Amino acid sequence: MRPITTVLLAVALVTALILAAGCTGTGTGDVSHLRIGYQPSTHQVAHVTAMENGWWQEDLAPLGVTQVTDYQFGTGAPEMQAMLSGDIDIAYVGSAPFIAAVSSGLDAKIIAAVQTQGSDLVLRNEVPYSTPADLVGKKIATFPPGTIQDTILRTWLEENGVDPASVTIVAMDPGAATTAISAGQVDGVFLPHPSPSVIAAEGTGRTVVQSGDMMKDHACCVLVASGSLIRDHPEIVDQIVKTHIRATEYNLEHQDEAAALYATKTGQDIETVKASFRDWDGTWTADPHVITTSVVDYTNLQYELGYIDKPLTEADLFDLSFYEKARA
Repeated sequence: MRPITTVLLAVALVTALILAAGCTGTGTGDVSHLRIGYQPSTHQVAHVTAMENGWWQEDLAPLGVTQVTDYQFGTGAPEMQAMLSGDIDIAYVGSAPFIAAVSSGLDAKIIAAVQTQGSDLVLRNEVPYSTPADLVGKKIATFPPGTIQDTILRTWLEENGVDPASVTIVAMDPGAATTAISAGQVDGVFLPHPSPSVIAAEGTGRTVVQSGDMMKDHACCVLVASGSLIRDHPEIVDQIVKTHIRATEYNLEHQDEAAALYATKTGQDIETVKASFRDWDGTWTADPHVITTSVVDYTNLQYELGYIDKPLTEADLFDLSFYEKARA
């Protein structure tokens, strides 16, 4: 198995080209420009709501932040490479690629949860399925090694007596994987929402297993802040967590409005977004306490898969103080 550092280094050049489009970087003494990484997934709709409603700018302006820019990434590996390079300050990202990045030297902490569960195994309509053994010899596209989806899929196969090596697991971002299943180039995909709903809407596949059935109540996306931002500007991190909580609670109470904001930002069909909200098995939550055990468990799974050199602890990964202060 390739170590995750290889994956991270392989995407470094792509990441640099993405960020060169507008990110000039800021030092620890200048946070007038806050740079946010995210992925176009309904898992991370809290960021979209805060961004599109202008809440990041509005809430952080009194603290001297005059510009907020977000950068979209296909998966967590290039996003974490951007954070390793100092090119983004906070990130909405899967907890598994964050773990891999910390193992590779990233100075950052999880400051809030984003959501749990919310990914589906989707097979082409003509591919039969009754048990995990039916996937032997099949080609399944999912996120790259070291991500939530890759980790859960491989672990679930092993737990059900299926050698992951007997399944052709190919690394793709959501767009490429959705195209591949539509074109019949893969037998199935294991992707976060809204991709399963997009595929269902196109009529090219159906969900056969949801990720909560593979690993109940598993952590997925988290909100991460750089170590320098935490140490040098805790007041900004305080507000980031408060704004994230605000957006999360808004989404839970106003799902149609959240769907409209997400559809506008991403260009996705609003009815498909609403279907994703309705059909997924995920839950939006800002509370990091509900995911600490699951995230630490991922470190053991990634160690067993050969992605990291040693398991990590809660202290290595979390700073719960900002959420606790926001809720005090």
